Amino acid sequence: MASLSPHAAGGQPHHPHTLSTLDFQGASSAAAANAMRTELNRLISQVKDENERKLFQNEMGNFFLLFTRWLGERSKGTKINWDKVNSPPEDQIVPYDSIPKVESSAHLNKLAVLKLNGGLGTTMGCVGPKSAIEVRDGMTFLDLSVRQIEYLNKAKNVNVPFILMNSFNTDDETKRIVQKYATHNIEILTFNQSRYPRVNKDSLLPTARHPNGDIADWYPPGHGDLFDSLTNSGLLDQLISDGKEYLFVSNVDNLGATVDEAILNHMVDTGAEFLMEVTDKTRADIKGGTLIDYEGSIRLLEIAQVPSEHVEDFKSIKKFKIFNTNNLWVNLKAVKRVVEDRELNLEVIVNNKTTESGEKVIQLETAVGAGIKHFHNAHGVNVPRSRFLPVKSTSDLFLVTSDLYSLNHGELSINPKRMFNTVPLVKLGDHFKKVNNFMARFNNPPHILELDHLTVTGDVSFGSDVVLKGTVIIVANAGSHIDIPSGSILENKVVSGNLHILDH
Repeated sequence: MASLSPHAAGGQPHHPHTLSTLDFQGASSAAAANAMRTELNRLISQVKDENERKLFQNEMGNFFLLFTRWLGERSKGTKINWDKVNSPPEDQIVPYDSIPKVESSAHLNKLAVLKLNGGLGTTMGCVGPKSAIEVRDGMTFLDLSVRQIEYLNKAKNVNVPFILMNSFNTDDETKRIVQKYATHNIEILTFNQSRYPRVNKDSLLPTARHPNGDIADWYPPGHGDLFDSLTNSGLLDQLISDGKEYLFVSNVDNLGATVDEAILNHMVDTGAEFLMEVTDKTRADIKGGTLIDYEGSIRLLEIAQVPSEHVEDFKSIKKFKIFNTNNLWVNLKAVKRVVEDRELNLEVIVNNKTTESGEKVIQLETAVGAGIKHFHNAHGVNVPRSRFLPVKSTSDLFLVTSDLYSLNHGELSINPKRMFNTVPLVKLGDHFKKVNNFMARFNNPPHILELDHLTVTGDVSFGSDVVLKGTVIIVANAGSHIDIPSGSILENKVVSGNLHILDH
């Protein structure tokens, strides 16, 4: 029976470190690693099919490496030395405006586009993949992405494949959804990221008792898993054999992440193996990861890695002026080299969770952007804010469904009639938190071309063709209801109390 030995953490691990080579500072860490290995072997032994067992063993081997690396860092008290954290030098962040613009890139046929599609829509009150949420004109995130790539292929006479990295949470439903694109001019490929066991915070053992048991005992380990999963799926080799050399990666909910041929050309011309699109930080982005110079090397710094006494420094707009959009451009042959040479050593992010039963667990995760330190000529490109248009909440959804944006071939762009470069600040209260509730409270999206700031709290509904300008604050106190009548024009207004107008 295959198992994880003290000298081999997996069938074909991509990393050189094993339990025997780790220098643990305390016996408790060594004991925790031994106990974890025993439990993982027990899980592996329950997989009867030989091929499935080999795949599962390799996955658990990679998890074991991540777990032991975390134990080693924890026992040594390893954390970032804040005195060595500096802003990146100017030549590491290239301004987008300095990149030559092109009508068409000769390298498009060497490109593939990948969307990170592992997340669910639960925070917005939806069941299933977040990518299946309708965001504009009856179209979902997936619909818009497919339309963009399909139009690109047709307009430029190329074949850019569209790839989805799913998680076990989204894979089945996504595969069912993408069948509707079968007749479209687009090649859609999918693969699954890894599935790792949640770890009980006290015992440091897996909560899972069986490899196919309760789904709540497992988690997708962050998008840093992309490099290993793309390789293990066989898709990396397939893309390279098909003549693809470059991969554009982005979050599926970032509606601004479209193929930019100027950035593609810049990547080729500079020989960069990894590009990270960054954009100027605002007060709304203080928690976003940023690029730093650390001991002469470019690195991604996430807020979870920052010592608690320096969190306010990290949030400072003065010291860290940019943040990571998670729009990334990577060289596929370089990915193959980094994985096969076992160079990947992404920073471990500890995500503390509490299960529905009240059990405290930890999830060990990594971020794909952290890979920047492993690639030659890697650097950031400071792009316009328009390339970062995420929909994380119904407040974001309010913006993208409005007349603030126009839609063309699946691509959203700011309405030229908008007089300001910035988008309005919108804060919708708990009554709007879930998509269904949000939709029910608007007869149609308000007109907001001249809006600066909107705050809505309480039981509020909007009629048709409402116009909002300047700063508008609407507050319905507990037990009150405010109904904004159709055709209303609110400019620099505060509305509170109780308002309900009936048609007659």
